[in-house]
Amino acid sequence: MGRGRLLRMAVVAAMLVSCGSESVDQEQLVATTAQLYYQYLLDGKYDDFVEGMDHHLSPSPAYKEQLRANAKMFLRQQEKDHKGIASILVSRAEVDEQNHAANAYLVFCYGDSTSEEVVVPMVERDKLWLMR
Repeated sequence: MGRGRLLRMAVVAAMLVSCGSESVDQEQLVATTAQLYYQYLLDGKYDDFVEGMDHHLSPSPAYKEQLRANAKMFLRQQEKDHKGIASILVSRAEVDEQNHAANAYLVFCYGDSTSEEVVVPMVERDKLWLMR
């Protein structure tokens, strides 16, 4: 999935988050976007997950393949340690609009009935929130 499609999805997410309100809740948008990227990972959409990363310096195909391999390795490790990630919930987000940066806090609910809150650093590039 290309950045254009990701941008369209982010716009749709913003519209859903706003639910008719006049302004978009940036914290909710950041958190929902991070959750979407990790859902791509859980769904085996490794290319989409990697496209959600900040690549402001156009990485080589070899580097992107390395990122995909790392994502697969991460999921295998979660399977080994916790019987996989069963679901991902939004906890909260903190946005620094001046610096176009944010932290999204997600809760990974594992297959072994444990959970963990993780922080996903985000950066805004061309009105699209990406994982750092």
